[in-house]
Amino acid sequence: MIVGTAGHIDHGKTSLVRALTGVDTDRLPEEKARGISIALGYAYATIGGRRIGFIDVPGHERFVHTMLAGASGIGHALLVVAADDGVMPQTREHLAILDLLGIGDGVVAITKADRVPARRVDAVAAEVANLLAPTPLAGAPIIAVNALDPADPGIVALRERLCDAAGRAPPPPVDRFFRLAVDRSFALPGQGTIVTGTVHAGRVAPGDPLTLLPQGLAVRVRGIHAQGSAAAAGDAGQRCALNLAGVAHEAIGRGDWVADARALAVTTRIDAQLRLLAGEVPLEGYRPVHVHVAATHVTGHVLPLEGAAVAPGAPGCVQLVLDRAVAVAPGDRYVLRDAGATHTFGGGILLDPAAPARRRRTAARREIRAALVTWFRSGDLAPLLASSPWGLDAPTVERIAGRSLAAIARPHDAIELAAGGEQRHAHWIGSVHWSGHGEALLVALAQFHERHPDEPGPDVARLRRIAAPAAPEAVWRALVAGLVDAGRVRLRGAWLQLPAHAAAIAEAERVAADRLLPLLGAGRFDPPWARDLARALGEPEGRVRQLLAILGREGRAYAVVPDLYYDREVIGELAAIVARLAVANGAAGAAAFRDETGLGRKRAIQILEFFDRVGYTRRVGDGHVPRGAGWSAGS
Repeated sequence: MIVGTAGHIDHGKTSLVRALTGVDTDRLPEEKARGISIALGYAYATIGGRRIGFIDVPGHERFVHTMLAGASGIGHALLVVAADDGVMPQTREHLAILDLLGIGDGVVAITKADRVPARRVDAVAAEVANLLAPTPLAGAPIIAVNALDPADPGIVALRERLCDAAGRAPPPPVDRFFRLAVDRSFALPGQGTIVTGTVHAGRVAPGDPLTLLPQGLAVRVRGIHAQGSAAAAGDAGQRCALNLAGVAHEAIGRGDWVADARALAVTTRIDAQLRLLAGEVPLEGYRPVHVHVAATHVTGHVLPLEGAAVAPGAPGCVQLVLDRAVAVAPGDRYVLRDAGATHTFGGGILLDPAAPARRRRTAARREIRAALVTWFRSGDLAPLLASSPWGLDAPTVERIAGRSLAAIARPHDAIELAAGGEQRHAHWIGSVHWSGHGEALLVALAQFHERHPDEPGPDVARLRRIAAPAAPEAVWRALVAGLVDAGRVRLRGAWLQLPAHAAAIAEAERVAADRLLPLLGAGRFDPPWARDLARALGEPEGRVRQLLAILGREGRAYAVVPDLYYDREVIGELAAIVARLAVANGAAGAAAFRDETGLGRKRAIQILEFFDRVGYTRRVGDGHVPRGAGWSAGS
């Protein structure tokens, strides 16, 4: 268990930790000279057979940001109130921070009890109990102590209370992705880079590969100290020092994370739930703030997302727009302070680190935020899938849950799509959404056939741009493949068709159409026009056009312009030339394509515009750039 102190300056937090552990956490010369804590202090003690870590935080109002860095990872609060002063401003602010961080397990120590009459101790205890009443720490034990006497009965009782709390602490989330919030980094001779911090989730062992975030640097764990001692592993709920390979300590700062990269998202925009403290003014507009998440401290702005303002009392949703990129985990707690960093006014839960800059107030976004709140409260993923029309990919689900997809219960009405049979490429989507997208695809394909009766149909990418441009490519291709497998859509070459679109062709027409293919192929990059084919075969020109249309519907030939068809294999060769020119020059231009194919400029432009029309390329300035997927006509 990790215990964190809280309370006003000069109320005896450091002395109390020394009485409990025997360790003086004021290690800086300035701290010893001034008699106040400036930096975070750390101590460890074995109490009743249990190893307990202590984080001692500064109490001065100028160092609340330091207190926040230490408080975010604690499991048990030790609120310290001096008997002579009673409740003071930082007592209230530190308690408000513990409340916003959701820390509901703790104990109160009334220090300097030996310096005041017993009735004063009782009065302060009553004052503290009233202060705690509306917070998660309501009813916490209150123990009067003399921190200067390690044998004081109050110190003995406090040790017993902490030992009991450590025994009752919930099991740490070691089954989740590992992440440690860095609060210090330094180098030791002969060992190299050391980082210290609180493990928020997971387990780490020597040799584990991790990532330094938000920098994205790969690191490896060489050794571990957990709770002040050398260890074979470090677990959630412990303070750990990690000896890292692969990075210099100067590249690491307070607020960085050493983690399994799957646990965190690097972002500058976060949708969040916000609760303003009682007595605060409503939050309006685009308010500048200081944002604290774990050991991270960053400036930015906050704006309401639902209505013109967020009022004290009921939680509301806001978007945090940060001045620099930070790494965060959905579901983590955060605290907001004003632009001058002098006043804590609210905080809450981070919901979506992939928040959009535009259309952030739509009904769809409100539904997603509400579903995320449900997930973090109850662990029910079904509402989030219901609010995600195109489902959730594996990295998103894993980041929200903090664990691998295999360890997450998939909602009963969700379908899993596994690209290439690999779970790391899996995608979950609600069955209602899946069937709805299938029907929409069929409607879009029918409309295409109605508008273009002489074309064989769109290819997969073109139909996606027409029917569902927001669809993830892998999900769209899985949807198409499912409809093809079910016989509701036919794939002819590269073209998608409804079964009724390409009616069965009479054998005589098929034989006649087959006669055209060798002539088209022989023409290579300059095939004969319909009128030339009619003369060569002794057929009426209208009849040849019908036969060419049959080849087009079957995906065996392509109409670059009316009456000019290219063999499928030749189109594949031309597509390869376009791709090669684009790689060499950034785009395929008409002049370069003309020279490469030996065609005239007009024909070169007609072919390039055909590739734009069918979706193989897109026009960029005077050039043509492949959209990404290769030409699939021959598949």
